[in-house]
Amino acid sequence: MQVIAIDSLDDPRLHDYVGLTDVALRRRTEPERGLYIAESQTVLARALRAGHEPRSVLVAPRWLPEVEQLVADRDVPVFVGEEPVLERLTGFHLHRGALAAMQRPVLPDASALLASARRVVVLDGLVDHTNVGAAFRSVAGIGADAVLVTGTCADPLYRRSVRVSMGTVLQVPWTRIDALETAMPVFREAGFEVVAMALADDAVDLAEYALSPADRVALVFGSEGPGLSRRAIAAADRVVRIPMHHGVDSLNVAASAAVAMWALR
Repeated sequence: MQVIAIDSLDDPRLHDYVGLTDVALRRRTEPERGLYIAESQTVLARALRAGHEPRSVLVAPRWLPEVEQLVADRDVPVFVGEEPVLERLTGFHLHRGALAAMQRPVLPDASALLASARRVVVLDGLVDHTNVGAAFRSVAGIGADAVLVTGTCADPLYRRSVRVSMGTVLQVPWTRIDALETAMPVFREAGFEVVAMALADDAVDLAEYALSPADRVALVFGSEGPGLSRRAIAAADRVVRIPMHHGVDSLNVAASAAVAMWALR
């Protein structure tokens, strides 16, 4: 571990942390440069336990002792700066102790991920990073074996997604698929019944479906506004809905994922 005091914001070694509030920039550069940002000691610890490698760590002096315990045996630079300096660098107040630039892991093949799973969640077209992180936290806590996200879904390793998930995106096995309809052969080969969670006329109530679910189930959740596309619903084996009351038509997607996973736990 190398502890380095920040004496210039122009240090090229700090480039991973510049302007983290620029969402468009981070969406473009994080996958290309092979990094994601772990925010807080808790998330950093979970990332390290998952076997992810840190490129560097950014920390305020008062949090340095805790961070040192996490990375003391690693050859990684730890940049230390006063909180106003770190805020100028990153664009936001670093109130959770530390940031770490982590090397992105290689995502597993979907077939390999499904081989030993029984309950998986598919997130199709979620555009809000907060909802992605919340969904991961919900289904991880209830016991999903894996999460698959389509190509139109927001990045689970975006800083806000990781933070909201409390690092569970680093614990639950996950990978990307192009689209539900094109990935159906992968689910079929693994013996999964694909269940679209949607407000369709022919949808079965969740409680009824939970009485005798398939042995292996993939629960599919759509985007925050329109929900699942017609093509995705048509591709699924079953359509299931969560009954609503008081004129409410649906739950937030993360809440829906939690309820459905609980019913099929």
